[in-house]
Amino acid sequence: MKTRAITGFFFIIVMLASVLLGHYVFGLFYLALSLFCLWEFYGLVKQSAGIKPNLSTGMLYGAAIYIVFALITYQDVPAYHRLIFILMLMPAAIFFRELFDKSKHPFTNVAYTFTGIIYTIVPFTFFHALAYLGGSFNFHIPLAFLLILWANDTGAYLVGVKFGKNKLFERHSPKKTWEGFIGGVLISAIVAFVISIYFKDLTLEQWIPVAIMISCFGTLGDLVESMFKRSINVKDSGGILPGHGGLLDRFDGLLLSAPIVYAYLYLITNS
Repeated sequence: MKTRAITGFFFIIVMLASVLLGHYVFGLFYLALSLFCLWEFYGLVKQSAGIKPNLSTGMLYGAAIYIVFALITYQDVPAYHRLIFILMLMPAAIFFRELFDKSKHPFTNVAYTFTGIIYTIVPFTFFHALAYLGGSFNFHIPLAFLLILWANDTGAYLVGVKFGKNKLFERHSPKKTWEGFIGGVLISAIVAFVISIYFKDLTLEQWIPVAIMISCFGTLGDLVESMFKRSINVKDSGGILPGHGGLLDRFDGLLLSAPIVYAYLYLITNS
């Protein structure tokens, strides 16, 4: 418990610093974080017999996707848009590499290579874009996103431990309950209310739906990651965070909720 608390404290400090220290630190930090998550995903998949995703090409392609769209969100100019055509060519390298690997399941390897990119890199690309919804870097929405996500996880855990009786999805996550889920949503909404007092980028009527989306899709992301780990018979996605598991264990809620929140905010801010 002590190790978990110390790790959690420094984890929060690092995450807050990544958002508050400007757009260069913000962009580079989440590029590195997304690549670490992709590397962790590929490492877990390799634990399954016969499955060998293309690590080097997948990491290179993932980095290219993040960087190109980070440049576009930072400065929307035609030169950066042309880089998208390069992204359309790079998937061929994944198939090309597989031609030379002596694998019994080449298309399974290709499928897991692409799945890892979609599951890890793309969500962090959307999370990065949240800071540029207004046209220039603004840490308010990414910071609020993280605070609401943490509030949901904490609220769901505390309420679930105290009042949890009805299982939410026992097949994939035996400890999660409906009571915990509802508690997480309510506490997230309370945090969103507090945020609306200080961050005027959105109205309260807009912050509350954001909190509900993060709670619902964050919980779904947690369940999906649990399903993934059970399918390959592992308990934690890694050991990089003592007492907390791996990076995928810490960011599973962000992976599904970030694209949804970005889509919602993009639509309401450009309507």
